[in-house]
Amino acid sequence: MTSNGQNSLERSIPAITVLPRPLFARVESLNAGSWTPPHRHDWVQFSYAISGVLGVHTAEGSFFAPPQWGIWIPADLEHQVVTSMRAEMRSLYVRREDCAWAEGRCRVLEVTPLARELIKSFCQLPAEYPQGDSQEARMVNVLLDQLANLPEVAFSLPLPRHERLLGLCNELIENPDQQVTLQAWAGRLGTSEKTLMRLFQRETGLSFRGWRQRMRLLSSLSLLEEGDSVTNAALACGYDSTSAFIAAFRGLFGFTPGELFRQ
Repeated sequence: MTSNGQNSLERSIPAITVLPRPLFARVESLNAGSWTPPHRHDWVQFSYAISGVLGVHTAEGSFFAPPQWGIWIPADLEHQVVTSMRAEMRSLYVRREDCAWAEGRCRVLEVTPLARELIKSFCQLPAEYPQGDSQEARMVNVLLDQLANLPEVAFSLPLPRHERLLGLCNELIENPDQQVTLQAWAGRLGTSEKTLMRLFQRETGLSFRGWRQRMRLLSSLSLLEEGDSVTNAALACGYDSTSAFIAAFRGLFGFTPGELFRQ
């Protein structure tokens, strides 16, 4: 993702090198098109948008969080954070020694009502909140326990490392309504459909059809959050049938578009 020349939308990276406490909060109101340059932290980051759709891009793939879902970013992982629309974002930075239970990969997690209220309360505390047996420290421990058990959801889009295959995937991401076929891709790569199917599965863990469907559904999130109609969102991401789009959307997200954004 780029800033499209709008440098004012580039978000600054916090100028901190050591977290003052096991948990540190960052509260931001982001303009549409906000972005960070690729960067990494010495701590774990968990970010979610109260409103708006949050995107995190890494070398392994892209991860998207509609409202009330969050993205877990491991320590030392280079990443870029983008929002295609206005968003209210809440980020938690966690010292790695205080979340040794965490998996070392980027994940999208469902923010439960209890975790949401705990995050809301924690964001109101000073950066150097009281430690020891204080009420604040006990709340932090409960919040860390909640973060450790948030359910994972499949709102990620794995990307291939194969250079030419990655180029084709990026073309589809830029134009999700393209009706490109696997046969056409195989022709461009100078290989057979069968070989390309095996390569795609090995590089992304998904079939070509499954990857394209997930990419299209994820691309529809920003349009729907902006208030676009389900029909327009379906057409924009390559679906000819609104009913087929809604069925596929429910299959990935567990909700229809209307149900998801009413939450």
